[in-house]
Parts: sequence; C-alpha cells; structure tokens
Amino acid sequence: MSKFILLISIFFVNHSFSQQTDKYILLKPDRVFDGETMQSGWVVLVKNNKIEQAGAMMFKLPAGTEIVELKGMTLLPGLIEGHSHLFLHPYNETSWNDQVLKESRAERTVRAVNHAKATLMAGFTTVRDLGTEGAMYDDVGLKESIEKGLIPGPRMIISTRAIVATGSYGPKLSTDNESIKGAAEADGGDVLIKEIRTQIGKGADFIKIYADYRWGVNKDAQPTFTLDELKKAVEVIQSSGRKLVVHAVTAEAMKRAILAGVSTIEHGDKGTEEVFKLMKEKGVALCPTLSAGESILQYDGWKKGVDTEPQRITEKKKSFQLALRSGVTICMGGDVGVFAHGDNAKEMELMVEYGMKPIDVLKSATSINADVFGYGNKIGRIKKDLFADIIAVEGDPSNDIKNIRKIKLVMKDGLVYRKE
Repeated sequence: MSKFILLISIFFVNHSFSQQTDKYILLKPDRVFDGETMQSGWVVLVKNNKIEQAGAMMFKLPAGTEIVELKGMTLLPGLIEGHSHLFLHPYNETSWNDQVLKESRAERTVRAVNHAKATLMAGFTTVRDLGTEGAMYDDVGLKESIEKGLIPGPRMIISTRAIVATGSYGPKLSTDNESIKGAAEADGGDVLIKEIRTQIGKGADFIKIYADYRWGVNKDAQPTFTLDELKKAVEVIQSSGRKLVVHAVTAEAMKRAILAGVSTIEHGDKGTEEVFKLMKEKGVALCPTLSAGESILQYDGWKKGVDTEPQRITEKKKSFQLALRSGVTICMGGDVGVFAHGDNAKEMELMVEYGMKPIDVLKSATSINADVFGYGNKIGRIKKDLFADIIAVEGDPSNDIKNIRKIKLVMKDGLVYRKE
C-alpha cells in the first residue's frame, strides 16, 4: 500500500512539474500575416516552442500566460532566406578569390558565427545555405552549434560544398597552380554519385550543382554538366529523400536542369519564355537573386539612381518579369554573402521594385520558401502546431515592403531573441 501511495505521489509531483514548466506567450498585434493572407483580429498563442493557437480570441488563456502587446505592428512567420552563403562576406570588403585563398577556415567560421546572428536579428529565422565556398563542411558544425544553443542563429538548411564540373570553377591562378577550390569537382556517373553520397554522409540537407559557369571560350557562361549527368544526380539525390538545386544562368543549362527534375534554379538570368513555361509545367521554382547582380555592379562603380542603368540590370528585370507573367513559383533568396548578412531584406525590396506585389513577396519569403524547400509542415506559416518562428514589424509590409526592416520582435523556436 505504501509503495502504491509513493508511486501516486511521484506521478502527481512529476505531472505538476511538467505543467509548471510549460511556458505560454500570447502575442497581440494589429494584424497577422499567416504566410498566405493578411488577417485582422487575430492573436497568436505560443506554447513552449510551438504555435498553440492562431486566430480570433475564442479560447481560454492558460494561467500564467505572458501577454505581449504589439500595437501598430504586423506579426509574420519568421522569414526564410532562400539563397545564403554564411561563409562569405561582401566582395567590396574582400574579393571572393582572397576569401577562399587567404582567409583561414577559423577566421571564416568566426565570421559565419557573426553572420548567423545578424541574419537572425534581421528577422530571418531560417536560411538555405548554398555552399561554403572553400570552407569544406564547416556549415555542418555551424548548424549543429546553433541547434545546441551555443550561438544564436537561424535554422540552417545546408548543402555543404556544392558540386562543379572539373576545371570550371575558381579560384583560377596559373595553369600549374592547383589551389583550393570553391566547390567539389566531380564528373561522370561514378565520380558524381560518389561525391553526392559523400556530401550527404557529411550532413548535406540538399545538393547544389553548378549547371553552368563562366568557362566558355570568351569566359562567358556555358553549360557544364550534360542532361544525362544531371538526371543521374537527381536519381541518386531523390533516392535519399533530398532535392537537387542548380546554379544556372543560361537558357540551355536551365532547360537541362528542368528536364532532369531539379527542385529550384538559382539566378536564371537568361531565362526565356519557353524555359519559364517549361519550369511551370515541371513544377521547378526560380530563386532570382536580384541583389547579387546589383551589389556587384555597385562595387564596380555603378551609382544606382544616378548613372545609366547597366544592360545586365535591364535584362535581369525583363527575365524576372517574364518569369512572373509565366506563373513560375518564385522563391525569395538574394545570394547574401555577396552583400552584407543582416541586409537580407534588400532582396525583398528589389523584388517589389522589379514588379512583384508586396504581399506576394511576403509569401515567397515564408510559405512558398517553406513548401519548395520541403519544410512546410514545420515553418513558414502562423499555424497551429508549427514551430514558433515569429517576427513582428512596425506598420504593414503588405502596403510598404520597407516596413519589413522595422523589426520589433524576433522569436525562434519559442525563444525571444529580440524585443523592442
């Protein structure tokens, strides 16, 4: 009898303790963007690290709930950066070649830690990182350090080294100087398969391949991998439950990638009506990276709003608008690292400037990115049982996208990292 009473006592003590440790936060903004639609009259209840309720205040608050008033603010899902390089920093500080060749991996990791924090504080609670650019598998350790709570940073979806055709990528020095490469070289069936499986084994969440690069006779962009090579890569990658994404600028490389069955095309500068139509038919998304091109041209001396618009920008605007008219799924990703981490919202502003509606840009940076990347059941929406990755901004970014920079609250996994 005494043992029974002891067991019952232990149960009630443990049950009481578990109840006491649950933490509830009620967020009360003026409006809520749920990832798809702007909602009025909504509140959001967070329990520990998940969204418990989202909608009209039609539920009873648990005892001890912390109430956070967010007058004049919009609540949104944590933003998702779709094309990041946390191990790079702006090229006007240090050239890409010198970062890869002259900065130690220790230095590059320290920089990446700072970049991760800056990204999170800017309201981007998730990043898809598309290659360490010579820093090997250090993104695996960075991701694990964030997950363990050793450093603040966004959720990371990582590709590790990325894959290029032999001889196509840099840094390129003299012909007899074999330097560190910015990605892993692999060609043909067996070698390509081995490299893919190696990267998966090291911790890659997806694989990135450069389907073209600036290795033409005149150093112009030309396809690197054949259609058969890309098909084989997709077959191997999909068998592991992962996705293949490709760097592709030329129409031919884009077409090969689409026919091979890739998930996203990064850049897509020279996409044609035919190519974008094929992308839509095959369900391949475009991550346009508008900010990278503008940033590089500005580093070279172009003064936006003063100087004549470069042809490269004019052509990029046309291809982006063509993609929009074609109905292609558009992801939000700026190739950040080329420009400063923490300035990720620059891409969202340019998407609007180039012709996209603000509400559609908000969708791209939340629910669309989450769905395309394969994480729609975890992040990207204000919805019951999803992770409590939530931000608040002053004003309404669906009216003025620049309001997305007016960060007042950043919550990731139920923890508040920034509150003003």
